[in-house]
Amino acid sequence: MKSLPRPTIHTHPTTLLANYPLTRSPFYHTMKFDKHVFICTNQRSAGERKSCGESHGLELVKAFKKLVKDNGLNADVRAQRAGCLDACEFGPALVVYPEGIFYGSVELSDVEEIFTEHLLNNRPVQRLIIHFPSK
Repeated sequence: MKSLPRPTIHTHPTTLLANYPLTRSPFYHTMKFDKHVFICTNQRSAGERKSCGESHGLELVKAFKKLVKDNGLNADVRAQRAGCLDACEFGPALVVYPEGIFYGSVELSDVEEIFTEHLLNNRPVQRLIIHFPSK
């Protein structure tokens, strides 16, 4: 078996992950959950820039948590509220780790598809993925 290159200590974590199969990643054993979903619930005051919104975000959290529980995956998948994900213009937004895939314009009707396709079958939902502008 060909050995993988060893990363330097100064390598950015996303570069490390790109160079390793997930099970060989230096971060693989530090993950408590197989999938971790962070759902933005940030609410800004009226007149400020767009935000995902606490009420809609909490509805998404509740829907994801119900699917996790109903499928007996509490030990494997975690869905939780998060503060601002800095994807406000794409909101309501969420991110799934360990892949770091951001989804935008997520509605309640999208939750089951994200859960089934991405969280259970490792197939990201392409139509909802946020493609951030290059830096």
